[in-house]
Amino acid sequence: MTLALESFSSVGIHCEWERIEVLAQCLAASRSGKEPETELIARLRRLQHQVEVLRRGENSPWMRLPTEDLSFLGLDVLACIFATEAKPAVAWHYQELQPGNNQPYVTSAFLQILLALDDQEVRALQALAGVHGELERRNLIEVEGEGAFAPLRPARGAVAKLMGWPETMLTPPGATRVKEQAFWNELVLPPDREIMLREYLLWLKHRHIVVHEWGGKTVGGPVALFSGPSGTGKTFAACVMATELGWPLFRVDLARLVSKYIGETEKNLGRLFDAAHGRKMILQFDEVDALMSKRGEIKEARDRYANMEVSYLLARIEDHDGPCILTTNLRNQIDKAFSRRFQMVVEFPRPDEAARARLWALMIPPRAPLGEGVELDLLARSVNLTGGNIKNAALHAAYLAAEDGRCISMGHIATAVYRELAKDRPQLSRNELGPLAAHLPSFVQCSGERP
Repeated sequence: MTLALESFSSVGIHCEWERIEVLAQCLAASRSGKEPETELIARLRRLQHQVEVLRRGENSPWMRLPTEDLSFLGLDVLACIFATEAKPAVAWHYQELQPGNNQPYVTSAFLQILLALDDQEVRALQALAGVHGELERRNLIEVEGEGAFAPLRPARGAVAKLMGWPETMLTPPGATRVKEQAFWNELVLPPDREIMLREYLLWLKHRHIVVHEWGGKTVGGPVALFSGPSGTGKTFAACVMATELGWPLFRVDLARLVSKYIGETEKNLGRLFDAAHGRKMILQFDEVDALMSKRGEIKEARDRYANMEVSYLLARIEDHDGPCILTTNLRNQIDKAFSRRFQMVVEFPRPDEAARARLWALMIPPRAPLGEGVELDLLARSVNLTGGNIKNAALHAAYLAAEDGRCISMGHIATAVYRELAKDRPQLSRNELGPLAAHLPSFVQCSGERP
């Protein structure tokens, strides 16, 4: 047995998911009226043996979870439920085998077929995976509703704990990891705004002193509202703070969480915050004005539920043990009643001329060759661009120069600026480039001028 365990250590928990995948392949073959291939059956038997060895081992990964005294069937059910997250390929098999289920999660009805359970095992399955069943009581699974066709999900963090994944690999549902690293010396903001951002971090750096040593009241968050036009650096500032803390930054798209079905929005938000609770990360909620606009008169049931959704979001943000950053392009649309819920409100202005010159210097690729005639002050003076506009234009100019095989020239930059402005202005003339218009190549056809 010792030799078996040593040789098995290189296989690990992954044999569980491979076994489930082979079971799904066998079921698919059976449903198509075919017998599973001999090689597939032989592989299933080998995996079955490996799984038995794994589960009996003293250092079995299953011991990382509260699975003590759980039956072999109980571990089979867990493996089927966990396989969706542990090996996404299995989820595709689940969806193909459950055409009436639009989610990649198993149901009790499906498990009966996949595991070929007899009547006695079906009764055991109901005790294991039903509402308030054994697996749910142990916080191993979540049961979405009642009955044999209720989806069965892995509990928050359970698969990661079993697999030994670091927390930074876990993405909360409805969020996207922002991988960019940014530093304070790259942030172009008025000095007082930078001071406010650093003050926001104090709520995290000194919480232990204020709360535990000085007896300050415990609050969730901290929560900040970043407001300002698009491209003024709201997300970049969040990246700077995430880099400072050494924590991952996750952007939350509320449009993906808000549902037209009553109750689904709260459920989606609940999953997000449950997955993020207690973990070192920053959550950034974009364009919150869409959900937190000024509340009007309640004219129909949907208006009442919309207000309930906002209240639920704010309640979860306030209770969440971790920093949340809310961004908006339309601060005047935010209900003033929400302001007291923010620990910090930071306004991101459009950059002035001096800030634009610094942004151009930062955004042009540092090792790119610059022509002698490139004047950053002229660029800053010519067109009132945001930091996001300047970033796009600087990169576009670099690609134009790379194609020409020479230094970045004012002509390349003028062309790039024109392309950037034309995104939002269908009728754009050369005059709108100010002094930069003199460098615009003749081949650039301006849409706002007659040919």
